[in-house]
Amino acid sequence: MKACVFTLGCKVNETESACIMASLEKLGWEVADRLCPADIYVLNTCAVTREAEKKSRQLVARARKFNPSAQIFICGCASEKDKKQFTDKGVAFVCGARGKEEIIKAVCNVFGGADCGLSYPKQTKTRAFVKIQDGCNNFCSYCIIPYLRGREKSRKVEDILGEIAQTDCPEIVINGINVSAYGYDNITLTDLILALKDVKKRIRLGSLECNIVTEEFLSALKQLQDFAEQFHLSLQSGSSAVLKAMNRHYTREEYIDKCKLIYKFFPKASITTDIIAGFAGETEEDFLQSLSIIDEVGFARVHAFAYSPREGTVAFKLKDVPSDVKSGRLHRLLKAGESASIKYITGAIGEKTDFIAEEYAGGFTEGYTGNYIKIYVPEKLDAGKKYNVTIKEIFRDGAKAVLS
Repeated sequence: MKACVFTLGCKVNETESACIMASLEKLGWEVADRLCPADIYVLNTCAVTREAEKKSRQLVARARKFNPSAQIFICGCASEKDKKQFTDKGVAFVCGARGKEEIIKAVCNVFGGADCGLSYPKQTKTRAFVKIQDGCNNFCSYCIIPYLRGREKSRKVEDILGEIAQTDCPEIVINGINVSAYGYDNITLTDLILALKDVKKRIRLGSLECNIVTEEFLSALKQLQDFAEQFHLSLQSGSSAVLKAMNRHYTREEYIDKCKLIYKFFPKASITTDIIAGFAGETEEDFLQSLSIIDEVGFARVHAFAYSPREGTVAFKLKDVPSDVKSGRLHRLLKAGESASIKYITGAIGEKTDFIAEEYAGGFTEGYTGNYIKIYVPEKLDAGKKYNVTIKEIFRDGAKAVLS
């Protein structure tokens, strides 16, 4: 029997899908993570934007094209927001973003087997995603996720260390809905980092908020044996006025100061970010501040997307920016982000670094450095192993390198 577990959305969704996959394998299922012919489909949905929610609904029809008689199980944020949009499609089972262990129980109820609950995530050869917390208390005015994921809750340090000890991947990715808010029995994210200092694997962090970037936190990261010097520091807008309307709790100037502090501790760090184009009430002057901060900070990568009003959020009641204006601003952001990436990689040409090989395709082994430059080496290397390389030139969406 074959199961397909297909995921839309964030790294947390991917991690939770990997848990479902591992549990199904325990039950004897052959598991795939891409849409393909299968006996059952577990569709993990997203609702961060209206487009993501639309794609989530469309997944049911996409799965049925491969097997019209397959049983379909739905979970994730889109079904948490509105279960009816899936139950009307005649699927076998629907749950939300929380309680995804119910998926395993539902599969056992239909096909038999002893419910084993959710396992640790199924690993790849190169990295293991470790979820340290769930939920968010920030309630940014544009974001529906806190209403779907619930309040913040964190895992015990012992549980996190136990999961990491069982992984044999060379890289650990620490993730959560709001990683910066990690806290269990007065243990902070900084304390957790210090507890990981003996781990002999590359440690990469998921998306961070401004408040966590302090000298104490950065000093703790310096103590890790192999820290991936990439900071995905959420921005959303370069305008202090827009940030206030977004309920983001920092100003443009404060954000830039946090980036300067990161560079003080990690001069070659890559700082990546998210920027929203056309938030409700955003003026051209506000937008120009988002454009200018890209160069001022020196981002290595920018994830830009157009603002999507979500019913139930505070910002939904605000006057929206015309769609053509949003589209134009998004195009300009994407172009500026592409230029920033080229500039960052160009600055690394000639440097010696290491990367973890992931896959061989088209005559090149691909993988990522600690600071998240995609590397292409023109020879076949073993996936999951770390190699020392010298970066030679811009190539495709990253850089060509040779072994050194």
